[in-house]
Amino acid sequence: MERVLIYFLPMANTKSAIKRVRQTERKTAVNRHNRARLRTQVKTLQGDIESGSGENAQKNLPATVSSIDRAVQKGVLTKNKASRMKSRLTRKVNALAKPAASA
Repeated sequence: MERVLIYFLPMANTKSAIKRVRQTERKTAVNRHNRARLRTQVKTLQGDIESGSGENAQKNLPATVSSIDRAVQKGVLTKNKASRMKSRLTRKVNALAKPAASA
C-alpha cells in the first residue's frame, strides 16, 4: 500500500512547479527505500548485539558498515554521522568478542 502525504500548501500552478512536485515525490520514495534498508540492517546488528550473539554480530558487521557507506553515497546520511554509527557499532561488537577471547 502506498503512503499518501497530505500537505496543506497551495497547488502548483506553473509547469515547472508541477514538475518539481513529481521529482520530489520520486526522490522521496527512493530516499525512503534507502533509509528503510539502512535501518533494517542496523536493527539486525543491534539485535545480535543485545542478544549477546557475538558470532552473528561479527558476521553482520561488514554488511552493516557497507550499508552505512552506501547510505552516505545515496545522500541519506552525512559522512560524520556514518562514521559515528560505524564506530559505535564496531565498539559494541568488539566488546562482545573480547570476553569470549579471554575465556
